[in-house]
Amino acid sequence: MPPILLIHGSCHGAWCWRDVLPHLPGATAIDLPGHGADKTPIADVTLDLYVEAILDAITTPVHLVGHSMAGYPITAAAERAPEKIAALSYVCAYVPRSGLSLADMRRAGPSQPLLEAIEISPDRDSFTFRSDMLTEKLYHDCPAETVDYARQNLTPQAITPQASPLVVTARSAALPKRYILCEADRAIPPAYQTSMSAGWRDIRRLNSSHSPFFSVPEPLAKALS
Repeated sequence: MPPILLIHGSCHGAWCWRDVLPHLPGATAIDLPGHGADKTPIADVTLDLYVEAILDAITTPVHLVGHSMAGYPITAAAERAPEKIAALSYVCAYVPRSGLSLADMRRAGPSQPLLEAIEISPDRDSFTFRSDMLTEKLYHDCPAETVDYARQNLTPQAITPQASPLVVTARSAALPKRYILCEADRAIPPAYQTSMSAGWRDIRRLNSSHSPFFSVPEPLAKALS
């Protein structure tokens, strides 16, 4: 089995995988630029920079896992260096459509339930999640302590990476892929997750919110193993 590399979603960091890592021996998680402990200025954060961080963390081919918005950087990493990727897993994540940005795909969905929880910065370079809507939108089935932990660690999300279109080719499309569909998700509609993964052979379902790493960490680890 290839080692697993875990990539977080918007506003999160490597910290969000804390409850999953004990169930995935040998797995690692990294902070993308501008997230977690990484202090890259928001204005410097790009999708290409995300890709560089992911590829720099790989020394041997990995099973690359992306949550939510990380569907874009993991796919982009596979486009740039498919030889470093043994497989891709999308955890309630956006699956890029060639030529579209993540923002384009969000708007193309059947609904945008997370939109009301997003606050854009005055300079329009980043966004954050409204603190009063965190539980409802992201963590409704997670322990209260965990929600407090997340609230203390969330960081602003650079908008530029999510506004950057990605061209998808056979370089990434030919790799083995898995989708972890979260059936109680209030951020990315489960129906949209179903359509993005339509036709895939390996689809696994969890009765979880948008944050299965907190709500069902052990079942999520099993689904990724």
